[in-house]
Amino acid sequence: MLKKLLIANRGEIAVRVIKTAKSLGYRTVAVYSEADAKALHVEMADEAVCIGPAQVSASYLNAEAIIQAAVQTGADCVHPGYGFLSENSGFARACKDAGLVFVGPPEAAIELMGSKRRSKIAMQEAGVPVVPGFEGDNASDEELIDAAQNIGYPLMIKASAGGGGRGMRLVEKADELSDNLQRARSEAKQAFGDDELILEKAVIEPRHIEIQVFADQHGNAVYLGERDCSVQRRHQKVVEEAPSPFVTPELREAMGEAAVKAALACGYEGAGTVEFLVDKDRNFYFLEMNTRLQVEHPVTELITGQDLVAWQLSVAEGLALPLTQDQIQLNGHAIEVRLYAEDPANGFTPQTGPLHQFRPAEGEGLRFDTGVRSGDSITPHYDPMLAKVIAWGTNRNEARRRLLRALEDTTVFGVTTNRYFLSRIIADDTFGEGEATTAFLQQAFKDDPSLAPKDINIRELAFAAFVFSHGNSGRPDVRGDLSNAWSNAPSTVSPMKLETGDKTLELLVRRAGNHITVTQGEEQYELDLESMDDGLLCIIDKGVRQRCQYHRRGDHLYLQAFGQALAVRDVTHQPAGSATTAGSGRIKATMDGAIIDVLVEAGQAVKQGDTLVILEAMKMEHPVKADRNGTIGEILAAKGDQVKRSQLLVDITATDATSEEAGQ
Repeated sequence: MLKKLLIANRGEIAVRVIKTAKSLGYRTVAVYSEADAKALHVEMADEAVCIGPAQVSASYLNAEAIIQAAVQTGADCVHPGYGFLSENSGFARACKDAGLVFVGPPEAAIELMGSKRRSKIAMQEAGVPVVPGFEGDNASDEELIDAAQNIGYPLMIKASAGGGGRGMRLVEKADELSDNLQRARSEAKQAFGDDELILEKAVIEPRHIEIQVFADQHGNAVYLGERDCSVQRRHQKVVEEAPSPFVTPELREAMGEAAVKAALACGYEGAGTVEFLVDKDRNFYFLEMNTRLQVEHPVTELITGQDLVAWQLSVAEGLALPLTQDQIQLNGHAIEVRLYAEDPANGFTPQTGPLHQFRPAEGEGLRFDTGVRSGDSITPHYDPMLAKVIAWGTNRNEARRRLLRALEDTTVFGVTTNRYFLSRIIADDTFGEGEATTAFLQQAFKDDPSLAPKDINIRELAFAAFVFSHGNSGRPDVRGDLSNAWSNAPSTVSPMKLETGDKTLELLVRRAGNHITVTQGEEQYELDLESMDDGLLCIIDKGVRQRCQYHRRGDHLYLQAFGQALAVRDVTHQPAGSATTAGSGRIKATMDGAIIDVLVEAGQAVKQGDTLVILEAMKMEHPVKADRNGTIGEILAAKGDQVKRSQLLVDITATDATSEEAGQ
């Protein structure tokens, strides 16, 4: 009988595993980096051990420190979660050598399926359909270029040890291959420590369908339906749902049986996911097998009614699978989106900073898997996912409707998120009709300015004016029912300047008791205050009672109104500055990371928007672009440098008077 579980991970997956483990009577042990000392998963566990500094390589990838923590606390089993060491065969082996039960598959299965090259060869031998390509052993660039001539274009470059879209490139033409091979090797080395590559014929606009499989130590294996993960950005999943609107019962059975065949062929145990590409004619091809619990496992749990972490622990203890294939039933529909601290309007750049407030929506059929709460900070050290938002319904439209409301009603104050972008995807007609392929986001949102939330309107400005006109700028929040106090106040008229994004808006605010009139140019809006209490503003808008959540910190105000979050700053008493759209030319790092390429040299002419530097952070490449036209002056960063957020990288000399003035 296993009794104490160490979770070798952090964030939402650590929290999720702890919840199930506790419900089954396990004692739990968390591990944490110095940056995570006050994290939610640390607080929830029965015991916690610090395993190193913030850097992943020195903490969550430090297998020796994690195993020492397990031995020190008397844990008898280790759950790896996903990411980090979850698919590291050496870690599984080290756990076994230390007398610990690894809650995952045998090391041989991890090792085989961790190589795209070897796993593809094994699947061909097992009779599982695969995408045509080239899987040479540690092939050189020259060998890959020769092989590409036989495969034909377009084709995919893939990191053999990779996942999550890292080290993956679509190549349309032969003259693009060499440069993309170099980029893919660099990214693969950064992410996985292994730069081996393979090539595959590109399946154009396919569906990405994966099958959840489970196997025990007694030779039993089942599949628990499919998940459709076709909505992707840069080969990373954005939306996942189960069941797939594209999959027929016949296709589900064929793919499920192929997935079970794949699991049995590698002596699998525990939870695994076999991923397939499916073309428009419903032909399917093996893509890879993830030898761990997937990020998107909640949608499978919601439609099957099963707890997959409980299944994992049961299999690890040596028990048979709790259900046979004919006992597994699918019920209703579930959709999951990943709520990230990132800015879709600016290249989806990850955001860091404090979470002043985080309040997940509540309601029937909703589930939030998260590892953060109000008061936490999003740091540059780890993935910026705030939560997985999952909705279940008796049918797909019910699930979509619930998910849209959950996104609208969730409060996130402090960092920019992709919430509005996610809402647009779920509401999109193509997605609604079940027609989204892996090309959907690129086609539907390419160069789309509406990736950014809509501009603040006069009604929302009136909401902000209500809070700011109360004064109280020194307090972080305003509390109490103020309607009676305001009702006796004399009428006052005052100018107000509010800053939102890169715009400064001038208003005229007239307040008479609990009534306010806001004028902006030719527009005017009137509201009546009902109450203002504990971060909730209640007003009467043209006879309709409306509510708006808010959080105020000095002259900064965050509003949650009408389905979107707004950040507003009161600059009424700030000195006027010159308005210009030109940048300063002082190009800084957008986050902590490593410089993996510098694409310009001193004296080179550049245009606004040109990529100057490639920054690697959070295991992804991020372009740093010119903010104005000009000539490259001093370059203060070199390939291989570790840089901090806001560190100066490149200085651009302006080429016109307007830009020169802006830079002063």
